[in-house]
Amino acid sequence: MNVTGGVAAPTEAFPAVRVGSVHLRNPVMTASGTAGYSDELSAYVDLSSLGAVVVKSLAPFAWQGNSAPRVHALEAGMINAVGLQGGGVAAWISDSLPRLVARRASVVASVWGFRPSDYAEAARMLAPVADQLVAVEVNLSCPNLDHARAMIAHDAMLSHEVITAVRAELPASLPVWAKMSPNTDRLVTIAETVLAAGAETLVLVNTVLGMAIDTMTRRPVLGNGGGGVSGAAIHAVAVRSVFDVRVALPHVPIVGVGGISRAHDAIELLMAGANAVQVGTATFADPRAVTKVMRGMQRWAQRHGVRS
Repeated sequence: MNVTGGVAAPTEAFPAVRVGSVHLRNPVMTASGTAGYSDELSAYVDLSSLGAVVVKSLAPFAWQGNSAPRVHALEAGMINAVGLQGGGVAAWISDSLPRLVARRASVVASVWGFRPSDYAEAARMLAPVADQLVAVEVNLSCPNLDHARAMIAHDAMLSHEVITAVRAELPASLPVWAKMSPNTDRLVTIAETVLAAGAETLVLVNTVLGMAIDTMTRRPVLGNGGGGVSGAAIHAVAVRSVFDVRVALPHVPIVGVGGISRAHDAIELLMAGANAVQVGTATFADPRAVTKVMRGMQRWAQRHGVRS
């Protein structure tokens, strides 16, 4: 176990950590899809103090996303089917990346697509700005249009093909992170597959498949029907997923994500085997959540005499 300290005051910083070949200022990052595309959180958080800012997933094309309603609050988190709406990689490079660089943020770009060629094109478009990124995170929880909309992350062969395609388009010096789905009993097998394809780090986990129904209208609350559950409701799933993969793959870099709203949650994931963590859904309720998690981790480390 490697539990590191955090910030006790805004001017302090966590000890730096390594996640594979990536050097992070501290082990706490934002999670993709919850902190926008650029410096949206900068009014609340010093982005340069974070381990990294992981931006909302980018496709090589603009995409409108799913029909409304897209987001619904649950008793312990939320369910969403936003559908990865966004302006695409080119617009992000032009409009959003410069603001993150100006804030001195460490940037992880997240990519998605409907088929391996989409992922490859997104990576190809990012290659010219590779020196402004610390990693590319590959969102595998997307439907594959060539395979009856099966989730890419649930198919070892498709996942391997996607990671191979992304890896081939990026400089060797820019690491590829694979964000995995917990909605499969083959998590370890698929993890081994994406590592063999060129992923350096595993990000565990993405949302859990779910549905909520309005008992008055007798219809799903989301326009898409089902969606992805995130927040406190999936934290134990994330902890178990990290633990299982760590036991099976003891030397692989792992980033833990899922239901972190307190330092306790982040420390649990580190104890389960993560090298670093990402804070996501909690940011919607409190845009300062990531800073509060860092400060709480520092207090815990000081109280328990943990330094590294």
